[in-house]
Amino acid sequence: MSSGLRSYVLVTLGYWGFTITDGALRMLVVLYFHLLGYSPLAVASLFLFYEFFGIVTNLVGGWLGSRIGLSLTMLIGMALQVLALGLLLAPDSWLSVAYVMFAQALSGIAKDLNKMAAKASIKVLLPSGATGSRLFRWVAVLTGSKNALKGLGFFVGAGLLQWLEFRGAIAVLAGGLLLVLGLTAVLLPGGLGKTGGRPAFRQIFASSAAVNRLAAARFFLFGARDIWFVVALPVYLTTQLDWPPMTVGAFMALWVIGYGVVQASAPRLLRQSESSNGPTAMMAMRWVGLLASIPALLAMALDLEAGGGASSTTTTTAITTTILVVGLMVFGGIFAINSAVHSYLIVAWSSHERVAMNVGFYYMANAGGRLTGTVLSGLIYQLQGLQGCLWGSAIMLLAATLLSVKLAPPSQASSV
Repeated sequence: MSSGLRSYVLVTLGYWGFTITDGALRMLVVLYFHLLGYSPLAVASLFLFYEFFGIVTNLVGGWLGSRIGLSLTMLIGMALQVLALGLLLAPDSWLSVAYVMFAQALSGIAKDLNKMAAKASIKVLLPSGATGSRLFRWVAVLTGSKNALKGLGFFVGAGLLQWLEFRGAIAVLAGGLLLVLGLTAVLLPGGLGKTGGRPAFRQIFASSAAVNRLAAARFFLFGARDIWFVVALPVYLTTQLDWPPMTVGAFMALWVIGYGVVQASAPRLLRQSESSNGPTAMMAMRWVGLLASIPALLAMALDLEAGGGASSTTTTTAITTTILVVGLMVFGGIFAINSAVHSYLIVAWSSHERVAMNVGFYYMANAGGRLTGTVLSGLIYQLQGLQGCLWGSAIMLLAATLLSVKLAPPSQASSV
């Protein structure tokens, strides 16, 4: 195995271990505090600092990775996640909203340091001339497998909550990640992605119009997902369809796993051959435009079913469940293609010297979209229900489509 491939495997394995704990922790917090009687908006507020500090971390993290190396940046992220999990082992009397928000802030910093380092390392580990479909496959495998394992983390979180209760689940996650941290620290080579110079802090902001537009489209893309998926959907399934927590966790886990499988398979699904140059900006626009129609159609279908009136409660519940399950599968598949194309473009459009900072800036927009979507998920669900969240998703996807119309092709952005 070549040294580059070996390092890629180690980065991927470390990222996998972190991702399982991150998905499990999110599901634990959503379900546990909902069961304690927190309102949807209060549950959403627990993730405010998680997403806000993700914005800050991504903005600074690329600059930090360029100065201290991506290996050390990834290890710092894992260590902060272990600390965040440890804070949640405190007694019940300590678990106020402010305390949990602080723990989630550390987790948000940890997650985005880890993600930025892992994704930027792909450009560094590939030979300098490797682009196009080969780069697309590497990016797709890392991001797709990560999302599949995040789905597994949802299942793990719900299962551990049911079997070991909250603190037992947190202890298992902290111990497992600590083991991954130790192994990664020993095996991963140091200095990965560290630039020869010392980039100025002002360089963290992208100077390329192509990167700025792609980042803005990413903001609305992920805001459109989280506006109905993060808080509204699990609460709706629990309160309106009477699903038990384990069923909710398993369903959302399977959705994210399927989403990750589609994302990892994107090069084959899009028929990207060895000789192709990878996805194009035009492809990004077409796929996000298609995605925009899905939440709007779902909202209309739910409105029609709610206004039917003649069906029995059992029949109505069955039809609503079918609409949501089928709609969510279609949404997840198309969203996965969108995300894979975006993730490729930001790496492909960046030079080796700028990749850490460009990826950090780009995922700052990603985190901003998640923050906006998370807040709106709790707020709109409390005011307008799930249908309101779906219409909000459609509007955000329309904005992403309009931004994608003017994306520059890779040939014009390859040197940024």
